[in-house]
Amino acid sequence: MTAGGIITALIIGLVIGALGRLVVPGRQNIPIWLTLVIGVVAALLGSAIARAGGFADTGGFVDWRELLLQIALAAVGVLLTVSMYGRGRRRVSRY
Repeated sequence: MTAGGIITALIIGLVIGALGRLVVPGRQNIPIWLTLVIGVVAALLGSAIARAGGFADTGGFVDWRELLLQIALAAVGVLLTVSMYGRGRRRVSRY
């Protein structure tokens, strides 16, 4: 993979992660780098599932089914991460 491909994957991963985070209701207390990782993994996994399903090749156009699948996977990833990431931290009341 070239440097341009890696940068493109990171940008797409950030966008997919951010969209997945927007789909999840409520506040998510996870860092932006973790959102990026979730987005990259969701984008790669969504592309693999779309190719296996036979609807990833659109001749250079955006395949909305693949994009929605990637966003749904990112939302699930955000939900799972928030549920695991939040367990290790305890909130201390100031009052």
